[in-house]
Amino acid sequence: MAQRYGGKYSPNEAASQSEKVSPSGAYKGATVDPVGARSNVLFVPPIVLAATSINEGAIGMGLGLVGAGALLLGAWLLRGGLTAEAAYNSRKVSRRPAFPRKIAAALLAGVGVGVAAFANEPGLVAPIIFGAAAAALHLGAFGIDPLRDKGMEGIDTFQQDRVARAVDEAETHLAAMRDAITRSGDRAMIARVERFQATAKDLFRTVEDDPRDLTSARKYLSVYLIGARDATIKFADVYARTQDAQARKDYESLLDDLEQNFSARTRKMLLDDRSDLTVEIDVLRDRLQREGVRIDRDMK
Repeated sequence: MAQRYGGKYSPNEAASQSEKVSPSGAYKGATVDPVGARSNVLFVPPIVLAATSINEGAIGMGLGLVGAGALLLGAWLLRGGLTAEAAYNSRKVSRRPAFPRKIAAALLAGVGVGVAAFANEPGLVAPIIFGAAAAALHLGAFGIDPLRDKGMEGIDTFQQDRVARAVDEAETHLAAMRDAITRSGDRAMIARVERFQATAKDLFRTVEDDPRDLTSARKYLSVYLIGARDATIKFADVYARTQDAQARKDYESLLDDLEQNFSARTRKMLLDDRSDLTVEIDVLRDRLQREGVRIDRDMK
């Protein structure tokens, strides 16, 4: 078997060392893109419909373009609906989407197919049958949007809105980091940034689960991430031009420090939440004992 040779003084040795990350760290937080091929293929029918309607006369072409427009808008809404549903499912506490895009996409698919059927067979029966069948098949294939909030019982909606805004801003900073590091062309550093992003998102999810943690985590969601974003942009520009090994080492050290700090803050918030739970349990036990209810603390 072919074997790559290298040593202490190999010019690529530093890069190879940085690539030696644990599999769990490399793939932690990895998700499948919710917008798959089966949703992307829905962009094909409107193109075909518009192309075949060009030579059908003014009325036929107009109906074909209207149907193609409805199908195209439905396919676009479906992509957004799938993305919103994936974000909803990934969180323990989440609100339902403000606009049911998947349901709207199914209705638009029915309208598009119905208009196309009317162009070929004027009347009401055939367009209604074909349109209803298309909408039903669309719902069967992709489902409907989440229609209720998840895990919102007992949560202050005002605080939840503040957390949502802070997390959205933090996600924007992470996206800017990802775009910037891609310009460097260094696959190992791209993977290293993805590991840091997974750690940062653990902090985001912890704050979302308990909005009371926002005050203690606000500087992590804003100040630290803004600094990390700016450092990433500068490193990517410098490294793309010079391939400076020292700059690479300094930037990787910065990511290590940031990751350790974010992990420590997440652990501390989880411990604080556990301490709050212990206090609540002790208070409830004392209250029950004052009511004359005997509780065996050793019971499981």
